[in-house]
Amino acid sequence: MEEKSFQQGLVSIITPVYQAERFIEQTILSVLAQSYQNWEMILVDDCSRDKSTDIIRYFIEKDKRIKYHCLDTNSGAAVTRNKAIELAQGEFLAFLDSDDLWNPSKLEKQLAFMKEHDCKFSYTRIRIIDSANNTIKQTVPIPSKVDYNYLLKRTVIATSTVIINRSTLPYFMMPLRRGGQDYATWLQLLKKVDYAYGLDESLTSYRVSSNSLSSNKFSSIRQVYEIQTEDEHISKIEAICNTIFFCIYAFKKHFL
Repeated sequence: MEEKSFQQGLVSIITPVYQAERFIEQTILSVLAQSYQNWEMILVDDCSRDKSTDIIRYFIEKDKRIKYHCLDTNSGAAVTRNKAIELAQGEFLAFLDSDDLWNPSKLEKQLAFMKEHDCKFSYTRIRIIDSANNTIKQTVPIPSKVDYNYLLKRTVIATSTVIINRSTLPYFMMPLRRGGQDYATWLQLLKKVDYAYGLDESLTSYRVSSNSLSSNKFSSIRQVYEIQTEDEHISKIEAICNTIFFCIYAFKKHFL
């Protein structure tokens, strides 16, 4: 594929949208509040049937850095994110899901961290919030860096915390999976760079509903095994061992 030229210093924020009317306004406002202002927000709609489009168009009229594209057919988060990546003009890619929130200093602090450590792939700690923005849990400290083998056993990278300097990486897109495409992408990238570096500060609020937390965990466990065997072509025995480590870590992180 032909190499693209990117706008230096510009952060392209990748936000998939589907039935997001309840929280999308708060998410956009958290971007508008950023102390680092050289960004574009690319919202790609996976054929929402609610008022998401109306809310987004209101903000587009206020700020032309906010951009909107609607897919022709409902295609899932991987296709939605990939379309946003295709449209992105920035040197940096940042991921922000449509119900999550950023602290106002998130971009500024994380970009400074990446420059200081000369890193291509970074993530931060999160705090977990409910539908009313109340803190459910302050998460445990994150490691200062992780490599491919570490990530096979622990999924410590939350999507809405990630920033990637793609001017220094080969072109990439997310694997076309209905679930777990973010985890599959981080593994893909960690075969191209030695480490992803962690900024151990809660700069992103990750939203969960209390009744979905357990089901999400079971889904994540299944996806870890499937991605390792189907995408990474790891043996079933090794993938089972890795998944067991994942379960132990997830239990400690959320319940201890």
